[in-house]
Amino acid sequence: MSVLDYRTAAKEINKGNVQPIYVCYGSESFLMKEFITYLTEHWIDSNDRDFAVSRFDLSETNVELIIDDAETLPFMGGRKLIIAKDATFFTAAKESSKMEHRLDRLTEYLQAPADFSIILFTVNADKLDERKKIVKLIGERKALIPFPLLSGDDLTYWIRRQSEKLHMNIDDAALQDLIISCGANLQNLSGELQKLSLYVGVNGVVTSELVESMVARSTEQNVFLMIDELVQLHVDKALGILYDLLKHKEEPVKILSLMARQFRNMLLIKQLSKQGFNQQQMASQLGLHPYAVKIAAEQARRYEVDKLKQTISRLAEVDYRMKTGKMDKVLALEMFMLQLAG
Repeated sequence: MSVLDYRTAAKEINKGNVQPIYVCYGSESFLMKEFITYLTEHWIDSNDRDFAVSRFDLSETNVELIIDDAETLPFMGGRKLIIAKDATFFTAAKESSKMEHRLDRLTEYLQAPADFSIILFTVNADKLDERKKIVKLIGERKALIPFPLLSGDDLTYWIRRQSEKLHMNIDDAALQDLIISCGANLQNLSGELQKLSLYVGVNGVVTSELVESMVARSTEQNVFLMIDELVQLHVDKALGILYDLLKHKEEPVKILSLMARQFRNMLLIKQLSKQGFNQQQMASQLGLHPYAVKIAAEQARRYEVDKLKQTISRLAEVDYRMKTGKMDKVLALEMFMLQLAG
């Protein structure tokens, strides 16, 4: 199946080389929305966007109506962009809605598409069904555009590009701290980068200290960072994060549960790594973001498999003591963290 990288697709659109149909699929909705905005700005005149862009939900609308709209001349001339979401018929998934779609009608349209319309389908799935004729036909036109979750170098590149657009610089340590604080959620990262740019101003530099003082972290990210500090034997820093979580009324049992989940991930990643799985495969197997797998793999290197199993067993014991009232919850957490670091 022939697919097109979204950056390459954007370059082609900028040159005026557009396709009558695009299928955008994948889990990275933020990038997908950016691409749709880019296509809209390049295909539809700014004065026409209120009436030249149509949106449909394919769980409620038949694909034949989408094609009818595409073939109907635009109001007052010009061009049309039709955005149709939830196009699950491009995947192998069983249709959840009762709507029947005549894909042969879509195949016919591809033979002689309207030159004034673009149909853009979106699919919230990481894979399309390559066996389907319509998927092959659109693939031949180089109009299948995947939007996978970013990780590794791609994520770093995206942050640096966003920083350049905001006319600021971010040093390497600050960039990694930002990812640890926000995860790989581009929506959150974008918001935090804008906030940082307003603070440092044009050509300002974002440092680790600035990220630590200004970037909000979720409970999950705080626990993730706390474990990272523990793994590196920075006990004071780890306890500082714990006390900050408790100060913000986080429940100790929830904190312990998140810690247990991270150590289980570390164990599973270590085992899968020994079986020859790469990070992308492990992410798919465990339902994690590739960047989370990368960090957990780095943490897991400091432990043997037996040590991780013992830690998980100890976490289960602490959980039991907390829930049965045999030990003060905060004290139980503190004792566990000190024992682990020791």
